Amino acid sequence: MKKYLPYIVSFIVIIGVFLWEMFQPREKVYLPGTNVQNYKIVPLPVPDTLSFAGEAVPLDIFYVKEALDKELAVNTYWHSSTLQLIRKSRRWFPLIDSVLLADSIPVDFRYIPLIESNLSNVKSPAGAVGFWQLMKGTARDYGLEVSKEVDERYNVKKSAEAAARYLKKSYEKLHSWTLVAASYNAGIRRITSLMEKQKANNFYDLLVPDETNRYIYRILAVKLIFNHPEDYGFYLDDEDYYEPLPYHVIKVNHKVDKWADFAKAHGITYRLLKYFNPWLRQFYLKNRKKKTYRVKIPDEPYDLTNEKLRKEE
Repeated sequence: MKKYLPYIVSFIVIIGVFLWEMFQPREKVYLPGTNVQNYKIVPLPVPDTLSFAGEAVPLDIFYVKEALDKELAVNTYWHSSTLQLIRKSRRWFPLIDSVLLADSIPVDFRYIPLIESNLSNVKSPAGAVGFWQLMKGTARDYGLEVSKEVDERYNVKKSAEAAARYLKKSYEKLHSWTLVAASYNAGIRRITSLMEKQKANNFYDLLVPDETNRYIYRILAVKLIFNHPEDYGFYLDDEDYYEPLPYHVIKVNHKVDKWADFAKAHGITYRLLKYFNPWLRQFYLKNRKKKTYRVKIPDEPYDLTNEKLRKEE
């Protein structure tokens, strides 16, 4: 027994230290600014009622509530991405909302470009482009110019206008805004086919591909988070948001040999010209058809080292 005594004593000491550490009071974590948080991972509140574009979400159905619960957790605890999206929303939502309302589209569709592209002018491996991730053929069908020199899918306002026309056409066929949102992911034909095969006319009664199913619930989740950020642990002061950047418009209906020279003549850099006009895809514009383009020029010489501006690129 004596030869085991040192091991027994060591074991007792280790257990004692562990218990002592476990029951020590934990201090709150104080973050910079006015916000104080006691960080912990917890299940997130799912509301009793919720709607999308005026259509009720049947949260009394178990698979609806659990799917929403999952997307709330994914988008809340993906802190850095969701935080940046909340900050960017103030720059882009007013423009997107104005386009949607002008075409009588519910403003809840503002969340589609958010989940499609993170409110960024990106290009997918499949060739979809811009905030609304429009394919070349679809963009042209809905009135956008897509050429070597100009790609209006990168124009946030014009791409939103094209998307609004698509959404309106989809609603004329599907008669449900939730189904319209699903069709933006899966396509009108696919959703119509599934409705016919399954004898269902409500999204929440349809068995759809997992990607489309998550698409709808992510829209609902980000709507909740953006409308009530503090309920989900996001605390922002007013100055934390990225504000719209003021600009004026110059009409160009002629060729431009070098956009860099054009930018310099207007007191800005080529980089700033491209930031405000990402739809310009070449260093020049031949413009043989003498089309009139609206080129944005910033109202002040923004510092390109500014953190807010760099985040947007």
